[in-house]
Amino acid sequence: MKVELSLKITLPTGEVGEHLLSTLERDELSLETLGLSLQEGKALLRDVQQRLIEAQLDAFLDAQRSCTTCGEAHSNKGKHPIRLRTAFGAFEVDSPRWRRCACGADLKVTKTFSPLAALFTGHVHPELLYLETKWASLMSYGLTTALLHDVLPLDATTSAVTLRNHVLAVAKRSEATLGEERTNFIDGCPAQWAQLPVPDGPLTVEIDGGYVRSYRKPGVFEVIVGKSIGSFSREERGGGGTPPPPPGRCFGFVQSEGGKSRRRLFEHLRTQGMTANQHVVFLSDGGDTVRNLQLYLHPQAEHILDWFHVTMRLTVLSQLAKGLATKAQIEARRVAKKLDEDDEKYADVAREQVEPDLASIKHYLWHGNTFRALELIRSLEFECDVPSPSKELKKFERAVSELRVYINNNQAFIPNYGEKYHQGETITTAFVESTVNQVISKRMVKKQSMAWTPKGAHLLLQVRTRVLNDELEDLFREWHPAFRPPVPLTTAAPGI
Repeated sequence: MKVELSLKITLPTGEVGEHLLSTLERDELSLETLGLSLQEGKALLRDVQQRLIEAQLDAFLDAQRSCTTCGEAHSNKGKHPIRLRTAFGAFEVDSPRWRRCACGADLKVTKTFSPLAALFTGHVHPELLYLETKWASLMSYGLTTALLHDVLPLDATTSAVTLRNHVLAVAKRSEATLGEERTNFIDGCPAQWAQLPVPDGPLTVEIDGGYVRSYRKPGVFEVIVGKSIGSFSREERGGGGTPPPPPGRCFGFVQSEGGKSRRRLFEHLRTQGMTANQHVVFLSDGGDTVRNLQLYLHPQAEHILDWFHVTMRLTVLSQLAKGLATKAQIEARRVAKKLDEDDEKYADVAREQVEPDLASIKHYLWHGNTFRALELIRSLEFECDVPSPSKELKKFERAVSELRVYINNNQAFIPNYGEKYHQGETITTAFVESTVNQVISKRMVKKQSMAWTPKGAHLLLQVRTRVLNDELEDLFREWHPAFRPPVPLTTAAPGI
């Protein structure tokens, strides 16, 4: 069997051109010779792309050849090559430079011009740039390059470095649209907010931090990650009933890069439909890096210290308390060393003394009584201050001191957790831990031996979160209106 594949192109002038693309021969039929092979498909797509680009450019240049004022043809000054990278191969085309018409209608601009240079603001096709950005945000640059080479007829010079540069350029372009940073994003007054339409349900914003291995300096640096989830939307569905909760959206950035962390978080919430009269709940781990990030972003904001991180610190204290000696062990040690009860070497803190205090501290914090909780913590810290503490007691005392500082710094963000829990409100960022794993760990930490610069990690996070939020295609459509036009939803015919 012999198969000839040709391409027929009809130009705007009515001229028809036909080009033979490929000739395929098939003898004995087998599973591996059935249809087109991947290699044949890639070669065929590359040939079609080349012919189509040539025909489109010829038609475009013919339309631009004459002066729009007097109709005279522009004289040719020269040409230079332009290399275009597409999803179906890289092609080098001639970009002519023409002299402007002598009628002088546009001589005031420049004496010469290049129509293709004005048309092509970049030399990478949006389809290829989209595929590179999408897959490089999900796996390493090297694996993405290998994958695209396997399934597409890419240019052989396309490497992981080239792909990385393309991805970071996309991230920088998206970052350029951010507005100026502000210390206060609250605009208007309560009278104006009261006139707004009834808002959607409360918006819960959970913020946490993760760590990425540093490339240029030994150690790690922090990445801020979070997720915002709406409780419900007031838009009714076509079939009626309770509308489903809006989907959650994640975000991530490195605070030291860009200097617009608060602006970035504010714009993220605004794209989710946040209004000035909507209730917004911010939950964080109470760390220094995120404590001030959430302030003055919204007039109806409520700031809550995450109960998950409070209990983690109390759990560590409980585990350290189990390492302390019991009263019986302390007494046996005193008898063995023949010490008096008043001897300073005999002074120690027993496990039975601290465990009830830890339970009381947890109880007071659960009910939002930070005053009594801090009193107990200070009392416990005072009890641990003995002349000759054991190694276990030193660790316990250090953890108690850290808890005191932690609660003291965040006491304004500690509500009555018990009351909120019984009301069905969110009091913990436990699920945002999975967001840290989704946004950071799967791409930058787990099973990845490479290190990162803060700038490289920050830019990659901007495109990765857009991919995870299904926003990357919309971003490319803003830049290139003809990029992947949305397909209208069609209903099936009756009986199908």
